[in-house]
Amino acid sequence: MRGLRAYAWCGWLGVVACIMLLSPPLGEAGREFAYAGVGLGSAMCVLAGIRLRRAARPRAWLLLAAGLSCGGAANAIWAVELSLRSAPPRFSVVDVLYFAMYPLLAAGLAALPERSPEGSRWIGVSEAGIAACTSATLGWLFVYDPYVLDRPEAVVSANAFAYPILDVLLVAVAVRLLVAARRLRPAHVALVAMTLLMIVADASYVVSVVVGGAWSGSPCSSLCWLAAFALPGVAALHPAVSGRGASISVRAGGWHATALQAVLVLIGPAATGYALILDSREGHLTVYDFIVPVAATVVISLLLVVRMGNGQRQLQRHAEKLGTALAEQAALQRSLRHVNEHDALTGLPNRRRLQNLITSGTPYGLLLLDLDGFQNVNDRLGHSAGDDLLRVIADRLGAGLADADVLARTGGDEFAVLVPGAAPATVTARAEALLATLREPVTIHGHVLYVTASIGVRLPEPTADPAHLLDDADLALYAAKAAGKDCAVWYDAGLRDRQTERLRTVERLRGALRNDELAVFYQPIVDLLSSRTVAAEALVRWLPPGEDPIGPDLFIPAAEDSGLIVPLGEWVLRRACADAVDWHRRDGITIAVNVSPRQLHDPEFTAKVRRCLAETGLPAGALTLEITEGILVGGGTQKSQALAHLDALRGDGVRIAIDDFGTGYSSLAYLRDLPIDVLKIDRSLMPSDDTDTRRTALVRAVVDLARGLELTTVAEGVETAFQAGLLVGLGCERGQGYHFARPMPGTAFSPRQEPVPQAG
Repeated sequence: MRGLRAYAWCGWLGVVACIMLLSPPLGEAGREFAYAGVGLGSAMCVLAGIRLRRAARPRAWLLLAAGLSCGGAANAIWAVELSLRSAPPRFSVVDVLYFAMYPLLAAGLAALPERSPEGSRWIGVSEAGIAACTSATLGWLFVYDPYVLDRPEAVVSANAFAYPILDVLLVAVAVRLLVAARRLRPAHVALVAMTLLMIVADASYVVSVVVGGAWSGSPCSSLCWLAAFALPGVAALHPAVSGRGASISVRAGGWHATALQAVLVLIGPAATGYALILDSREGHLTVYDFIVPVAATVVISLLLVVRMGNGQRQLQRHAEKLGTALAEQAALQRSLRHVNEHDALTGLPNRRRLQNLITSGTPYGLLLLDLDGFQNVNDRLGHSAGDDLLRVIADRLGAGLADADVLARTGGDEFAVLVPGAAPATVTARAEALLATLREPVTIHGHVLYVTASIGVRLPEPTADPAHLLDDADLALYAAKAAGKDCAVWYDAGLRDRQTERLRTVERLRGALRNDELAVFYQPIVDLLSSRTVAAEALVRWLPPGEDPIGPDLFIPAAEDSGLIVPLGEWVLRRACADAVDWHRRDGITIAVNVSPRQLHDPEFTAKVRRCLAETGLPAGALTLEITEGILVGGGTQKSQALAHLDALRGDGVRIAIDDFGTGYSSLAYLRDLPIDVLKIDRSLMPSDDTDTRRTALVRAVVDLARGLELTTVAEGVETAFQAGLLVGLGCERGQGYHFARPMPGTAFSPRQEPVPQAG
């Protein structure tokens, strides 16, 4: 709002000034008062603009205000002198103020541009010099030579020379403003227009004074002065003066810059040629007609050389900077490519780099290696120890390879080795050497570790797609894990077929869960002394319509790998609890249900079991959850979560059993620390006859151990009367197996059935 009022005052001031200027009755003194009013008013507007608009470069605007004040004061004094005297003095304080106005305005214009980049400042200075020489040439040719040189009055000539020479200074700084400004704002345009108007006004004034003796100038000079004085005030009040308003982007080297340079360079010689042609026709050629234009042309030529040199140096600097930037970009790209294709922990090539090498066209044999039990190291010793172990393993593997071999880390605890040439004998030797190298003990953080690895080997084939090499090796690695680990398995087409069949089994199993193709069978668990059925183990069976039953050994591993074991286990638990309610109420039968490690990793497992017991009505004490030893190996959050589930459920009364004891890890520390109630002896420990003394001793040891820990023992795989009698003699409490009964549907299950006699 304050800016609008300021514009309004400027408008009224301009209207009043024009009326005074165009009113003959006011005389020359009145017109000079109008100049003074506009000049001083414009200076006040500049000061107001600095405050109201928060001008971006206030010092420059203060210099402009000072110059306008000098001009306004000079006009005011001139008006007073005209009103007091009929003839003005030849030289007075008015001329001093006028002479001071030009340097102040020039200083303000010079201070307006923002700081120029290195080299650009001297280019602007040289172009300003060219503009000054060009304007001086034009002034000489069209003002001084035809009008001033023939006048003998020294003072008049001195005054006439002074103002246009000072205009040359304004032209120079105005051109520099145009060249140096990175963004051309409306205020800049207004100030350049002020400069042009002052040049026209002063030239017209000189001609009118010298030719006509009119000290007040001509109407043209009067109007131009009036507009020139008003423009800085208007520019200072424009919103763009703050540096945040609209602007015109000035791009170095643009067409407008080229056009300006061409005009500045060519207009002087062109005007000189034109003037010389006119003078030669009229016969007025003198030595002065050549001296000043030639001198100006020489100076322009020198300035052009300077400008070209500065431009060349600037281009050279830009080229050097560009070269440096390109070199840095290339180095950055190399660094990014290295980061993108190498493992940060070991510095080895990563999976992406490995894939690029495989598909490069060179035949490679591929060994895909995965550390066995590496997660246990992270769980027991922490991830820092795991990282150190990976570095040591990487160094060991690299030391055992040929120079042409490529070692990569494909992720986690998995490494890969590319062997050029892919000769089967070479690849076989390399795999055996790597296995032997890794079997050597490793000391990490004061702990001696024994590390083994499983290796999948893939040899290239002429008809095979190299892009599938890594996938094929992964299948072989999976087979090596399944084969017992610490070994190497070669890929063959059968692995792919088995993988396809496994995926097909998973998809069919999903459909079986949806279509109710699964059933729960129950195998009795018998008290060995009384031969009475005291419990039953729930076993899932797959009965696809129109097909033979699918054995659990075919679909349970696929369910484990795919994660389907979690919904499958929940379904079995719910069905078994529902079936066991009547058996427990009538005969005290308890039910045992197998639990997968994946189920115990579920944070909601305890809540799901409790909800199942509550909804079916089975008491917690009638449920036994059977877990395998492998679920308790290692550490970390998964083991902690599993133990928390077992502790919580055991606190509710649910019994916990270790299934298949005697295989896997069988650590005594687990029996001491873990919340278990039942120990199930694996069927592989059952002696076949009385000559199998080693297995008999193992069973005796397990039974004695369980008795000492107050655990109930259940022998699995009891198939003969001899085995049943042996177990009774060893003190085993319970047994299950074909000797007593085969697994059967719930509708056929009877707690009172007699044992099935077995031959032999």
